[in-house]
Amino acid sequence: MSFKEVLDSFRKQLKELAKYVKQTKEKRVNVDIDDKEDRSEVIENLMFTYRHLEDASMRIGKTLQALAGGVSTYDNTAVGTPETQPDNSQNEDDKCDSA
Repeated sequence: MSFKEVLDSFRKQLKELAKYVKQTKEKRVNVDIDDKEDRSEVIENLMFTYRHLEDASMRIGKTLQALAGGVSTYDNTAVGTPETQPDNSQNEDDKCDSA
């Protein structure tokens, strides 16, 4: 298994785990609670867990992007190619003149 395949596998596993954490959080909202349970703390921590898993997945995606020479997989689905996209940049002198 190549390094890229390992990272792809990790990313898929993180996304699956994040999905289960989110489902667990949603189910917990609708369950009768024990008197000792701090429901808001349970829900908040499950949400934080979900966000951290999503962040980890994104970071692995950024690693894959770096391995591909900085090209995002989303670049392939953008309207136009980077070469045909309009250049909206201005140099600093142009910005001052237009103000």
